[in-house]
Amino acid sequence: MASFTLQGIPVSRGITIGRAHLLRPAAMDVKHYLIAQEQVEAEVERLQQAIARVQLDLQSIWAELPTDAPTELGAFLDVHALILSDPMVSEMPLDIIRTRHYNAEWALVTQVDALSAQFDEIEDEYLRERKADIQQVAERVLKILTGSAHQIPRALGVDERNANMIVVAKDISPADMMQFRDVAFTGFVTDEGGTNSHTAIVSRSLGIPAVVGLGNASHLIMQDDWLIIDSDAGVVIVAPSPLLIAQYRNEQAVLLKARKKLGKLKKTPAITLDGVEVTLLANIELPEDAHAALEAGASGVGLFRSEFLFMGRTGAEHQLPSEEEQFLAYQRAVQSMKGKPVTIRTLDVGADKPLDHSEHNILNPALGLRAIRYCLKEPQIFLTQLRAILRASAFGTVHILIPMIAHAFEIDQSLAMIEQAKDGLRGEGIAFDEAVQVGAMIEIPAAALSLPMFVKKLDFLSIGTNDLIQYTLAIDRADHEVAHLYNDTHPAILQLLHMTVSAAEKADIPVAICGGMAGDIKLTRLLIGMGFRELSMPAALLPEIKQEILGTNISALESSIKKILRTYDPHSIQELLIGVREQVFVPQS
Repeated sequence: MASFTLQGIPVSRGITIGRAHLLRPAAMDVKHYLIAQEQVEAEVERLQQAIARVQLDLQSIWAELPTDAPTELGAFLDVHALILSDPMVSEMPLDIIRTRHYNAEWALVTQVDALSAQFDEIEDEYLRERKADIQQVAERVLKILTGSAHQIPRALGVDERNANMIVVAKDISPADMMQFRDVAFTGFVTDEGGTNSHTAIVSRSLGIPAVVGLGNASHLIMQDDWLIIDSDAGVVIVAPSPLLIAQYRNEQAVLLKARKKLGKLKKTPAITLDGVEVTLLANIELPEDAHAALEAGASGVGLFRSEFLFMGRTGAEHQLPSEEEQFLAYQRAVQSMKGKPVTIRTLDVGADKPLDHSEHNILNPALGLRAIRYCLKEPQIFLTQLRAILRASAFGTVHILIPMIAHAFEIDQSLAMIEQAKDGLRGEGIAFDEAVQVGAMIEIPAAALSLPMFVKKLDFLSIGTNDLIQYTLAIDRADHEVAHLYNDTHPAILQLLHMTVSAAEKADIPVAICGGMAGDIKLTRLLIGMGFRELSMPAALLPEIKQEILGTNISALESSIKKILRTYDPHSIQELLIGVREQVFVPQS
């Protein structure tokens, strides 16, 4: 077989070499036929039994989770169980059977397709990819209905075929991942997915190389093909030559040695060679992620996305999490961090991701009623969340982060709502931190260009570089037609970052970066050279970013950084950045 290379999205780090194991999905293109009236209830019962079987399977997988399993797996299994019990999945297909006389498979796929279409309209990349949760749950039910449910065979021993197994699939669900726990798998390759897919999140937490979004890899790769995954470059090499395998084995050995060395830096402060300390924080999506952040050596949580509590909520009785439910989730994260700060971003939903999908029909959702705009329009939802966050602040250090602010009145109204929540808790005798800090996300160009009104009223700033780049360059990262124009070192972006860090320094308030740029090691020296002293990123990236900081002399970079900020030619900027990255510093005696 001739060797060929596939290019996808790199979502973790490292190199792995092994044999392909194809994980075939249940076909979503199921049989479609109408049933007679007298068959309706029997068909309803068939679907109900399949759903109940999957519920039991998920419970069994959860009960058998090993103690060293990533916390993300258990959390995702919980999400799948919740989706399966949601009326939109468990009851609406039954209504379709009864009203349209569809067979069970057709009814389930019809409903899942309708729900998936709603998720396709979501602007936020993380939430948009949660469509995969619904589809993966449906896949498991379909496997029961069609009799195609299977178990992945356990490895009976170590041989050439199973010693280094690389899973190749259209997509991989958390439950499917658990079937590999007794098999020596070393990598993931998927047709679908992005930086926030389950495969991406779990592979990062496990430290396993993975490349996603390859399009049709599961059709091009054959069972037992030799594969090389270079997840730094986002490359999968199929049927490599023995010479190429030997070359990559050498590179793999070097990387493994470096990773072991990085593990020793967990308790080492991130201090540059010239004595400047940089605070490294973790981004989390779930309360359970806080433990992994602490284990990775994070100095706190720089961004806790609260949207996960509101995901998959449909139907009046399932729409909103209660104050108590939110409080318990925030409390778990805060207590897990053992006194280190946890920055909780308030709800970022609306327009493209409404809580009730029937409420909005926005032509340009990215510019619509989202984040703080939505929360101020729905003050009861906002107040409930603020009360829950404040209650959690009694158990550790909590910071409140408000997203998408662009106007002075949004700052004033947000602060007023926080005071209202505090007054209510005081009146009820409920404890909270009276001095809880409040900050704003700088992710709209208007915010970066009007910083004086932010620094006068708020305790800290946090730059969301993903949205800032998207809005500044008018680029939808999810649109493949223009994705090549997404440039985090565009001169305009660098100027906005410089303006923000300078304004925060002048006002003597902290400013962090919690977007994708913070976790890009190629930009670490640029950011700390510009003056940023707080970087927040996925926990798995912390060790290598820390190592980069430990080997940097900021004062020696000053002239290079000034030159970059004075440059407006993209090619010249890239050349200067390479020089900054490759510069070697001698430790001061």
